Amino acid sequence: MPPAATLVAITNATILTASHGTIEKGTVLIRNGKIAAVGKDVAVPAGAQVIDGNGKYVMPGIIDAHSHSAVEGINEGTASITSQVRIEDVLREDAISIYRSLAGGVTSLNVLHGSANTIGGQNGVIKLRWGLPVDSLLFAGAPSGIKFALGENVRQTNVPQTPGRVQRYPRTRMGVEELLRDVFTRAREYQTEWKGYDAAKKGMKRGDLEPLPPKRDLQLDALVEVLEGKRLVHAHSYRSDEIVMLLKVAKEFGFRVASLQHVLEGYKVADEIAAAGSGASTFADNWAYKLEAYDAIPHNAALMAERGVRVTLNSDSDERARRLYQEAAKAMKYGGASEEEAIRMITLNAAWQLGIDKMTGSIDVGKDADIAIFNGHPFAPASRVEMTLIDGRVFFDRNKAPTLDNLIEQLKRRQRANTTSGGDQ
Repeated sequence: MPPAATLVAITNATILTASHGTIEKGTVLIRNGKIAAVGKDVAVPAGAQVIDGNGKYVMPGIIDAHSHSAVEGINEGTASITSQVRIEDVLREDAISIYRSLAGGVTSLNVLHGSANTIGGQNGVIKLRWGLPVDSLLFAGAPSGIKFALGENVRQTNVPQTPGRVQRYPRTRMGVEELLRDVFTRAREYQTEWKGYDAAKKGMKRGDLEPLPPKRDLQLDALVEVLEGKRLVHAHSYRSDEIVMLLKVAKEFGFRVASLQHVLEGYKVADEIAAAGSGASTFADNWAYKLEAYDAIPHNAALMAERGVRVTLNSDSDERARRLYQEAAKAMKYGGASEEEAIRMITLNAAWQLGIDKMTGSIDVGKDADIAIFNGHPFAPASRVEMTLIDGRVFFDRNKAPTLDNLIEQLKRRQRANTTSGGDQ
């Protein structure tokens, strides 16, 4: 297996770039974890580790834009605003779902807080560097994000489960809208207080008393970052009226919703979503599992894409994450999406929604060498992932994949050694 800081060449493969079409009998050259060259006539330097791609398909590593892998207890449901809690604080590097996702060609996840809150916790974008210490999971340079939620989940969380439990506001959709306006009004005021303090401190003269800073509020700190465009909003949503409501509130307060998650009625308001510059992250054909999902249709992804929305297909499930390439194929079957558009729905579009498209999501020179190698076309029913690379290192090789018992034992040994070299099975 190629370690870090070496040359790797994947040769003679069909390359699905996700950005500039398909290259037949092509080569991907990787240097120091980055894609150094891609094309038909790429020279392979002496000493490079060669991966024979004859008969195989190479595509960008799959990015799951909605995941709850590698964490336990995803909802801090005791309050409707919990913007201060962080998924990054509770990631588990030993979660077997990481390895199973690698076996499905997944290289990055957007690990989200649950949907019990109008505004939930901060998300964590990770790379699936299985076997390395937990801090190695974090995707360096990925913008910070936060989870919003609309609809049934938020309202039903407020139903008392035990005698004496106090109901939490809000209980209605109009209450959710009011709460959003209220908290962002407070965030603006908090932002103004800090700007005033910073200006006063900057204007101090010798002998002046230093001004007192405003009281720190961790909830509002995160929301000020939203207002300043420093934190991306990922919003759980289903109904078209709620989608339009959130876009209206976002416009009123001057921030953009980076992605509407689930967005099962997005096809009804696709023009509005596109005009707002928001992405849509949906299921391929999962519907009717609750009341607000009854109007979902399998053509949703393709219809939104036709109207100019950048669409992704997500898992929201450790099990579905292993087969996201099959979910993408459904966009072609149900909605007539092109092959490249379907590929982008699980790669480049997801990278764009997460603000990491300059670093990953397509097979282009200069990007991270996050790559999945299939034994056939990814959309063929019998195809499977043969190898998954992250930063040019092999983190999954089907030919050398150990049994589950051996895998757990290897992980224990790595933890004891506290290694940072990584990339071996």
